[in-house]
Amino acid sequence: MKLLIAAVALAALSLGASAQNYPGDKPITIVVPFAAGGPTDKVARDLAEAIRKPLGGQVIIENVAGAGGTLGHTKVAKANADGYTFLLAHIAMATAPALYRKMQYDTLNDFEYLGLVNEVPMTLIARPTLQASNYAELIKWLDANKGKINLANAGLGSASHLCGLLFQQSIKIDMTTVPYKGTGPAMTDLIGGQVDIMCDQTTNTTGQIAAGKVKAYAITSSKRQTTDALKNLPTLNEAGLKGFNVTIWHGLYAPKNTPKPVLDKVNAALKLALKDADFVKRQEALGADIVDDARVNPAEHKKFVESELAKWGPVIKAAGQYAD
Repeated sequence: MKLLIAAVALAALSLGASAQNYPGDKPITIVVPFAAGGPTDKVARDLAEAIRKPLGGQVIIENVAGAGGTLGHTKVAKANADGYTFLLAHIAMATAPALYRKMQYDTLNDFEYLGLVNEVPMTLIARPTLQASNYAELIKWLDANKGKINLANAGLGSASHLCGLLFQQSIKIDMTTVPYKGTGPAMTDLIGGQVDIMCDQTTNTTGQIAAGKVKAYAITSSKRQTTDALKNLPTLNEAGLKGFNVTIWHGLYAPKNTPKPVLDKVNAALKLALKDADFVKRQEALGADIVDDARVNPAEHKKFVESELAKWGPVIKAAGQYAD
């Protein structure tokens, strides 16, 4: 018994010492579950630089794209829980369980939650020739053209797909969904008038709105944006669609059972990174809002994801749109 107690005490001392020296000379890897160059990859690379400063170690990015982000999620869920592998993931953490029939990980039980990083609002936009100058007129137009409306999105499980599903259900008007292989071709056809309407992230739409290439009707966040191109857009809640609030958020995760002293150290570094002036400036340029509330803490982060699972699951299942 004495030997067992001594072994436990020695292990605790060893863990404490390793946490104090963490990360040491070994690089930390942040897995991004999407291809390089996209919005999530950009957030991750900016965060890696900002979080490296307080941690004092090397932070590298590994892109593991495929299956709507689930390949990257799976890699981290099954990685060694040694504090050197993390996941930077977006809203797909909460939507994938409803979209994919076969999952190799459990969103709530196979990860340690570190904290939310940012939120990116969506914008409701339309082809430039659509005959509606504000949100109220848009709703009248949609109601008058039932059965003839084409709603573009960037593919199954994309931000624009999710926002479009919720918008249809909220206004109780069905539209013909037109999926594309990415935002680029969807936006091209919207500008060209081949499709009527789309809901997509400010990171993808702000430039087109500023250039007058699309019509913009509302923003999906709980508050208005301050950038010149978006500051006159009402929120959907203000426009009359009460309670509609959709943002594409990013959070940081580790494999289940990563040592708590390490998690505490990384969470403290994350909080400092979110106040880093360069990081804040870069995120603002993307149209993203830095999270500065209780959700930067692990427990509140997890509660938020639980609420998102409850929000999106019924929406996706009601639409009957699944991936294998």
